[in-house]
Amino acid sequence: QVQLVESGGGLVQAGGSLRLSCAASGSIFSFNAMGWYRQAPGKQRELVAAITSGGSTNYADSVKGRFTISRDNAKNTVYLQMNSLKPEDTAVYYCAAQRRARSKYDYWGQGTQVTVSS
Repeated sequence: QVQLVESGGGLVQAGGSLRLSCAASGSIFSFNAMGWYRQAPGKQRELVAAITSGGSTNYADSVKGRFTISRDNAKNTVYLQMNSLKPEDTAVYYCAAQRRARSKYDYWGQGTQVTVSS
């Protein structure tokens, strides 16, 4: 069983930056992909960014050009660099791990709150 622990959330003004980290208790290299999801109050959880074991990335249209996902396999850690933050980015951000391609994400962290003030 892999445990994922997010950190780095907080309160920031619009236009500011935050970097989220997701530390895994085991090797992340074995996963097909690692992803960051977010869920705002009253909204469905959405995929923000994902990175495969080969390093390919994809982003939600709403964050393209502002967010960057990366991974450090040696540290078993995935990052989400968030720049030019907007109030609509306010949400709980979750890290997730996918074992196989085209399958659901299998492991989830507890989430970290990101609040962007206007």
